[in-house]
Amino acid sequence: MTRVSLEVNGKKTSIDIPDNTLLSTFLREHLNLKGTHIGCDTSQCGACVVIVNGKTVKSCTMLALQAAGSRVETVESLCDDGKLHPMQRAFHEYHALQCGFCTPGMLMTAVALAKKGKEIDELSVRTELEGNLCRCTGYQNIVAAILAGAKKMRTQT
Repeated sequence: MTRVSLEVNGKKTSIDIPDNTLLSTFLREHLNLKGTHIGCDTSQCGACVVIVNGKTVKSCTMLALQAAGSRVETVESLCDDGKLHPMQRAFHEYHALQCGFCTPGMLMTAVALAKKGKEIDELSVRTELEGNLCRCTGYQNIVAAILAGAKKMRTQT
């Protein structure tokens, strides 16, 4: 057992965990943050994407100890006091989700892309989403939602 200390969704936490604990397991089982989905355990689907120090990470392939001292953002960080994040609203408005399993990873990837501060286009969104799989909706509505959500995020700052 090793103590890991990090900041998750703006809250500092310090917990003793087995050395081989994946970040996804740490978030789901030790912090009860169930929004980070585990779809494949092999880094293929992207349902487990979180943001670590401003960069997207597939949390099923990172040990929690590797995130020690880091700032981690999960999908739970997007909703502010019951108010949906602009990207969440865009996913709803553009019908960019169906079963919802891939949605947390898609949202975190989209938010990280939008936070880069650059104007984004369809090609950059599609390129960024290459590591995220959706088996239900197809990508057209997801791409449209990300473009709309990113635009809304730019106008709010």
